[in-house]
Amino acid sequence: MAKKAVATLRTQGGKSFAKVIKAVKSEKTGAYTFREEMVPSELVQEVLKK
Repeated sequence: MAKKAVATLRTQGGKSFAKVIKAVKSEKTGAYTFREEMVPSELVQEVLKK
């Protein structure tokens, strides 16, 4: 089996980040698309509330 490489999402300053993936429904077609964002770990809950 292949081995997956896992990247660490940390900067030199020690601030950690999280990748947030949201499903967004298109108004025209009704299909769902996915929007990805890299946000600081402290702001994850605020981003998901939007």
